[in-house]
Amino acid sequence: MNKHRRRGDAGFTLVELLMVMAVFIIMAGVAMPQLGRALDLYRLGIAVRAVERELQTARVNSVQANRPVRVLFNCPTVGQFRRVELIGEPGLPDGRDNAVTRCNDRTFPYPAPDLDPLTRPNLDGPVRYLPVGVSMAGIGGIEFLPNGTARSASAGSFTFANIGTTGVLATVTKEANSRSVLVNGMGRVFVTGRQ
Repeated sequence: MNKHRRRGDAGFTLVELLMVMAVFIIMAGVAMPQLGRALDLYRLGIAVRAVERELQTARVNSVQANRPVRVLFNCPTVGQFRRVELIGEPGLPDGRDNAVTRCNDRTFPYPAPDLDPLTRPNLDGPVRYLPVGVSMAGIGGIEFLPNGTARSASAGSFTFANIGTTGVLATVTKEANSRSVLVNGMGRVFVTGRQ
């Protein structure tokens, strides 16, 4: 073997390095839009799962505690939602259950100051936030009753009515992509619009 190399045989030339960099830049330019779309879908998936988890938790809390529990959307502002226990009884409503301040975690803190069933609310959750750029539409809230069934309120309303057989959709959107959480009258929660 020849142990002596010529100076021109070692390393890369400037032209070769520039060509490799050019190919890398072109590949990165092609991949960037796909990466942005993947990030949007990831954020959308996170938001949908957060909404679904909060609805499932509200249903379980309602049945276990034998109390109506609601999940209010865009509460207190757009892009936020919160699980709240009804203060009043279904036949004897409390005026504070219809106020927007019900979403205020200063007025109704999380965690509750005590777990005494005589002083409510005890089952309120924290205010949850959707990722930046993700919005929610479709309904104003879902109320789970102690028997596991559900009722819904339209956006901007605190009037809850029975859900029909087809259910109601809470639609979560990021850019041009959207997915929905379906809740039927029996209180079952499903994620729809999988990508």
